[in-house]
Amino acid sequence: MFKLMKYEFRKTQATKLILLAIIAIAEIAFLIGLYGNYDMTAGLSIVALVFLSFLGVFVVGLESITILHRDMNTRQSYMLFMTPNSSYKILGAKVLECGLSILLAGAFVFALGALDITLAVAREQGLNSLWEMIQNFLSHITINGRQLEIDAPILAATFLNILTSWIMTIVSAYLAVVISAALLNGKKFNGLISFVLFLLLNWGAAKLLGLIPDTMSSVATLLVYVAVELVLSAIMYVVTAEIMERKLSV
Repeated sequence: MFKLMKYEFRKTQATKLILLAIIAIAEIAFLIGLYGNYDMTAGLSIVALVFLSFLGVFVVGLESITILHRDMNTRQSYMLFMTPNSSYKILGAKVLECGLSILLAGAFVFALGALDITLAVAREQGLNSLWEMIQNFLSHITINGRQLEIDAPILAATFLNILTSWIMTIVSAYLAVVISAALLNGKKFNGLISFVLFLLLNWGAAKLLGLIPDTMSSVATLLVYVAVELVLSAIMYVVTAEIMERKLSV
């Protein structure tokens, strides 16, 4: 499994390094703007870092889906499926590599954001009063009869929920791609049917998540969402691997 994961990582290594280099440039620009008192540079760098953070996580998942589609529909990875590895291992390596990459990328950008905020607050004490004003404003907002709270645990849980939701979306796309290649290959409207299936899977997952009662703390509710999304991802992985094992012809 580890060798398969290394193989999958090599496929996306170049993209990850490019994204990391661009983020590093934006971070350097932010530090120059912060400590050189170039407000415009610092502001634009913050916008760029936020955009690149979400773009990076999105690109990692999208590239993984693209690679699976190419593996399933071209001879480029023919030898991969000829190795003495089950479809569960091959697909599992893809899911684990993509999932770990997304979680690590998410942890990296979250930590980088926390560091930048800390540096900015230390550099400009006025930001402390601004943050207090924002918190005071948010404390008067209620959602579904509950007071809105914004703090580090909630932000971390929200960010984790976004990442696991994206992982679930990717695994549902894996299932749609495999059904398209293994069950609908050569059929009319093959691509349209698999795309509709992808939409239905995500619609069903959203409906299921909507049934979770909001009777716990905000952090606890978000963590339940995370757990359910991971369970749904695992179920779709098993279904996808089983279809590959039984129906895939290489």
